[in-house]
Amino acid sequence: MKITDITATWLRYNIPPAKQHVSDFGRLQTFDMTLVRVETDEGLTGFGEAKGAVGSAAICSSIVSCINEELRPLLVGEDPRNITKLWERMYNGSRSHYAIEHGRSFPELGRRGVRISALSGVDMALWDLLGKSLNVPVYQLLGGKCRETIPAYASGGWADASGIGEQLKQTIAAFGERGHFNAVKMRIGSMDGTVENSIARVRAAREALGPDVKLMADAHGTWNEREARRFCRGVAGCNLAWFEEPVNPDSVTAMAEVRAATDIPISAGESLFTRFEFRELIESRAADILQPDPGIAGGITEVVRIAALASAHQLTLAPHLWGSALLFSAGLQIAAATPNVVTLEYSMCFNPFLREFSPDQFTIKNSEVGIPEKPGLGVAVNEDFVRQYSVKVGP
Repeated sequence: MKITDITATWLRYNIPPAKQHVSDFGRLQTFDMTLVRVETDEGLTGFGEAKGAVGSAAICSSIVSCINEELRPLLVGEDPRNITKLWERMYNGSRSHYAIEHGRSFPELGRRGVRISALSGVDMALWDLLGKSLNVPVYQLLGGKCRETIPAYASGGWADASGIGEQLKQTIAAFGERGHFNAVKMRIGSMDGTVENSIARVRAAREALGPDVKLMADAHGTWNEREARRFCRGVAGCNLAWFEEPVNPDSVTAMAEVRAATDIPISAGESLFTRFEFRELIESRAADILQPDPGIAGGITEVVRIAALASAHQLTLAPHLWGSALLFSAGLQIAAATPNVVTLEYSMCFNPFLREFSPDQFTIKNSEVGIPEKPGLGVAVNEDFVRQYSVKVGP
């Protein structure tokens, strides 16, 4: 089998005003994704998603150009089933033969950022393609299932203190007869103006949800160390399941100091690239729960490596999955085969790429996600949807 073509497409969906929300990223008016397509001479096609930003809105033209103009020439004509070799070729570029020969990395200058996001989408598509070629789901290729379902948490929560309780109750009840989520994450941080407002919102959320629903809080890295520690003291009685991105992810030392000052578990990693950045997070003792995004961190291949690194340090994973059905399925396939992946993020904002992009829908009941049994990622692509929301890149 040979790769005949690799293409990337920027998809943009304009969010209706009534469905928009405001956070520290501003008013989110679009949902964007980069769809990656790997085609072969045997008629099989693999699909993946490359992330332009951790949130929903992103300018994806640079990722599209990187895949179409830089990565495609490296891979066309290669056997797509040699995923490890192709990952090294994309990461190390013209020096990939040295990486294989010497057993260590010789990365391109772009070993972070756009190139790794682009690599991530291609890698995801290669795993989808490999599963399809063997007629098995990706989890089978990663060692098989260690569980039949994986817990998921509802991700949302932007209302003020007077409305957050009702908003989160509606969020966890979104599946009606299929049951409630038993875990939910809300946003806090600089969007609230003051630490005290964030504390008040979390206290209101806990009072409304009661003691049996797991509650997480995500500051998006917007506080400094002192603000984060003050928040921890203010919510000490709220039994948070975790406190996410308390400070700027580049401030690993400050994050470690926040972790040392509280018994609330600290989670981080949604914007980190490759196992090398996660190694720094681990060695600094800055987090309890790692959150790699398969569309950012290096694809399925690299998230599996990150999980192994975390396991050796008795740490767990909760992958960041704020994206399309392809991204969610990538996280789900990893979780199926990886014991230290303990939960998955399920986006409860207006997200057409999770719910309309594919005719395949995920089975979620009582906060548990079923493992798809279709080959590859198990996500078919609605080509009419792709045509309708494609954005032209370049001349």
